[in-house]
Amino acid sequence: MKDIPRHIAIIMDGNGRWAKNRHLPRSAGHRKGVEALRSVIQRASDLSVDILTVFAFSTENWKRPSEEIGFLMSLLREYIRKELNELHQNNVKITTIGDLYALQPSLQEEIQVAVEKTKNNQGLVFNIALNYGGRDEIVRAVTKILKDNCISSQSSKDLIEKTIEKHLDTAGFPDPDLLIRTSGEMRISNFLIWQLAYTEFYFTDTLWPDYDGDALDVAINHYQQRSRRFGSL
Repeated sequence: MKDIPRHIAIIMDGNGRWAKNRHLPRSAGHRKGVEALRSVIQRASDLSVDILTVFAFSTENWKRPSEEIGFLMSLLREYIRKELNELHQNNVKITTIGDLYALQPSLQEEIQVAVEKTKNNQGLVFNIALNYGGRDEIVRAVTKILKDNCISSQSSKDLIEKTIEKHLDTAGFPDPDLLIRTSGEMRISNFLIWQLAYTEFYFTDTLWPDYDGDALDVAINHYQQRSRRFGSL
């Protein structure tokens, strides 16, 4: 395939509805969603996508019932333990964005082990957004800038913008070329709100547990039909 997006971001939506449609508990949808993620990671790696960023847990998700939050955290721990070696063998580099300090210390440690083990891998960057919110990210970036006194009232607009980007969680990453959202919803839900300024959006009615590598091909094909002008003619 030609003109492969360098950076793909995905809002993995629809686990709960997938389970409800089958009269199953929401946990079944989340577990099936992990299988979808596995397929998408494999396909993105095969296509030589540089970065795959997935919205795994948002700052707003803490409003969900405690039982569901507990299950999601356990599922994340289980995923890391089961998939880490295979991801590492496939040259996948694991990174995270978001404020991890709200997570249990033991889970933070397991995440850090995965990041450390794969840090020198040269293949797909699998970037997991955990306890992430776009507004929260910008607030944290501005807080760091003020603390470090990086800019002054005399700073140019260009310098200020570059300073903000340097303090974002995604510093060093190119902005996403393609955003995919599943389940028919057509909003970004506080995801990468700075970085998505010129990203191409692709929405699909497919619920996330039914998504796979073939569906990713379809989204990329739509992306390849578009003309990206970034404000110019």
